[in-house]
Amino acid sequence: MAGIPSDAWKMELDRSRDPKREPGPINLQRYAFVPTYAGIATFFGVPLCLNQDDLRAGDVDVAVLGAPVDMGLGHRGTAYGPRALRGDERILPNVPQGLVNPSTRIRPFDELTVVDYGDAAVDPFSIDNSMEPIRALVREVAETGAIPVVLGGDHSILWPDAAALADVYGPGKVGVVHFDAHPDCHNDMFGHLVTHATPIRRLIEDEHVPGRNFLQIGLRSAMAPDDELFGWMREHGMRTHFMAEIDRRGFDVVLQQAIDEALDGPEYLYVSLDIDVLDPAFAPGTGAPEPPGLTNRELLPALRRICHETPVVGVEVVEVVPDLDPGYTTTMNARRAIFEALTGIAMRRKGLPGAAYVDPAVFGPPPVQHA
Repeated sequence: MAGIPSDAWKMELDRSRDPKREPGPINLQRYAFVPTYAGIATFFGVPLCLNQDDLRAGDVDVAVLGAPVDMGLGHRGTAYGPRALRGDERILPNVPQGLVNPSTRIRPFDELTVVDYGDAAVDPFSIDNSMEPIRALVREVAETGAIPVVLGGDHSILWPDAAALADVYGPGKVGVVHFDAHPDCHNDMFGHLVTHATPIRRLIEDEHVPGRNFLQIGLRSAMAPDDELFGWMREHGMRTHFMAEIDRRGFDVVLQQAIDEALDGPEYLYVSLDIDVLDPAFAPGTGAPEPPGLTNRELLPALRRICHETPVVGVEVVEVVPDLDPGYTTTMNARRAIFEALTGIAMRRKGLPGAAYVDPAVFGPPPVQHA
């Protein structure tokens, strides 16, 4: 394109002529109540930050950012995931202060300062070129002490996201709790090293995250792992809970073991949620659906528990494909998943007791005692 530099996709705007302002979050909402289909879409309507000065001045706890890539999937569409998650018009209110978690009675947006940090630079013609800018933006958030919550995008972004946290917290100190139908640790896909099926291999081989620091839940694909990949996973000490184990032992038992394992080794944890860990009944809008999967009644409390009971320093939700989501089910469940994660982070900040905390007020009346 004439007159446009080849690296224009990652060139930051010259803001030297912008009006001067004090650093801090910028509230883009004009009215006290804004439905999600109105106004400028930020995640749940939270204020916007543009740089580290804004994050630090606002004493930000959580910064939501997008990584709109879909060239690592083989099926285009996840690039529209961040926009869909920010403007999920099926959930009417976009006023974060009005939201309360129904199970814990926690208002996460009252307990935490949450902002939107915009999107990472993405080369629309190269997944390889997009990895470093994503890593840089996630690292930019983590360096301030805020927790990055990354809206995908396909699962290739696990590589730069987790690597950025290893940059900040130290190699070997970060573990990954990985919800997925697929193992995502192939060496390559059709000769390509950067895909949604290879991020774990890149992380382990680059020594950002040791194999035993990966904890996987929900695997069930008919395509992978084959015997060779299964052997590689065991050789590197990955701890994987397949759906067959969940079916046999029960989800609550497996989840408790997974939480114990997550606390065995790494000092910090990153939660990577591929929305296809849900059964296609709950998440049809994804590029690689695999029945039978978790229900939302299993997944959502699990995310809240992990973020409450373990030292989570980052979260990502990936593989939402809005154009394959006819009833908005996938987007709604993905957005709720982030809300539950934020609730768990807020519960940990408040020091609420675990495990599996639920507010006593929502237990219901005590059982009737018969003589």
